[in-house]
Amino acid sequence: FKFPMKKIVQIYLILFFGVCINLNSQSKGFRLIGAQNSYQDISFQFINNLIVIPIQVNDKKLNFILDSGVSKTIVFNSSRADTILSNFQNKYKLKGLGEGLPVNAVISKNNLFKINNLIAVNKNVYVVLKDDFDLSSKMGITIHGVIGYDIFSDLILRINYKSKKIRFYNPSQYKQKICSKCEVLPITIFQKKPYIDLSLKLNNNSKIIPIKMLIDSGGSDAIWLFEYSNEKIVTPENFFTDFLGVGLSGTVYGKRSRISSLGLGKFLLKKPTVSFLDTLSTKDARKFNKRNGSIGTGILKRFTVWFDYPNNRLMLKKNNSFNEEFNYNMSGLEVVYDGKILVEELSRNYNRGRGETPDPNGNRNYISLIKSYEYKFKPNFKINDVLKGSPADIAGVMKDDILIKINGNPAYNFQLHEIISIFHKKENNLIFSSVFGCFVVFSFKQNDEAIASNPGINAT
Repeated sequence: FKFPMKKIVQIYLILFFGVCINLNSQSKGFRLIGAQNSYQDISFQFINNLIVIPIQVNDKKLNFILDSGVSKTIVFNSSRADTILSNFQNKYKLKGLGEGLPVNAVISKNNLFKINNLIAVNKNVYVVLKDDFDLSSKMGITIHGVIGYDIFSDLILRINYKSKKIRFYNPSQYKQKICSKCEVLPITIFQKKPYIDLSLKLNNNSKIIPIKMLIDSGGSDAIWLFEYSNEKIVTPENFFTDFLGVGLSGTVYGKRSRISSLGLGKFLLKKPTVSFLDTLSTKDARKFNKRNGSIGTGILKRFTVWFDYPNNRLMLKKNNSFNEEFNYNMSGLEVVYDGKILVEELSRNYNRGRGETPDPNGNRNYISLIKSYEYKFKPNFKINDVLKGSPADIAGVMKDDILIKINGNPAYNFQLHEIISIFHKKENNLIFSSVFGCFVVFSFKQNDEAIASNPGINAT
């Protein structure tokens, strides 16, 4: 990219779990074209607890993560942004979660966004020039960017996590139906991000604590809490340290545990998982001093959710996932997509013909089975990180190992999000896996602390 050198502006980016960019923009959000159109439906992919939607940007179809915590639209340069966008101006420094250094970005102006009958014109896009975190490998599909407020600001969205569909309503034509099973909660939009007042109990004996939380559809966890953001909010005694995600500035770590309950109006979620973030990697996220943390998709996916920014409200209707148990990835593994490999697979050809020798009944007809092989490209997965002291670490799994089999099935027969979901199991579940020909077994302790078990199986 070539761009004029202007005043450097500090921008704070929190990837996955919210973006805060300290710039003002006059551009408007999406609009429905056609007076007869009161709503627009689209389907989405639900991968690793994140919503991925297709958006046409300047006549190119791109995949974006829909993140209610994002104040501006971000595109990653690894997606060949220079062939999609133009009119690059200004240089910026982006500082994200993690303890690493800021990364460089530029702004691309006057872009056209289209989702069927939804149009946004003259949109500004912030392009990360070098994204070493490689979000696409962690999702298993190409991710071109993250979008949030630009979609939420001028529309009403109904997200159905079970059918994987979003309905975008024109606010001027939307009439809210009476729903006795729903709960309508007021939200506050601060710096283009939605906040909601909820309540929690840390344990059965503690009092109910009021909290203000960011509503973060781009956060795959259930709950994030800031350690000591409130003198009454402290990490429970039982916890384990884990990596929580990857930001622009590196890996984010925290303490995983459980709390007794989370209250969302009349809805009460019991024993949800929670992550307590360290102070250093979330320094900038704490600048809104009333904020106690975030609720992510681990909570939102248990409802059909209406985001109504124009009227400052959120409506929830529980679905059949509401009472499902909360579990975390206790393996200590971060698995990523690592390109494709050529796999030889047995194909079965059946030829019916007459045999030379009759069977005992004098029938010369027989079925012959001829073996043949096919060669196909299949996904390859590797271990990107192993948490020290985790079940995988104790069992002998190492960073950059190639995942061969899971529970006896070739790894290439899975999608990445399916592999990750296998690691989100109840306590005392065993996972049989092989890496580089070595056979390992994982097991989990009942008190939610991850441990390893290797009953006589060579895992070196």
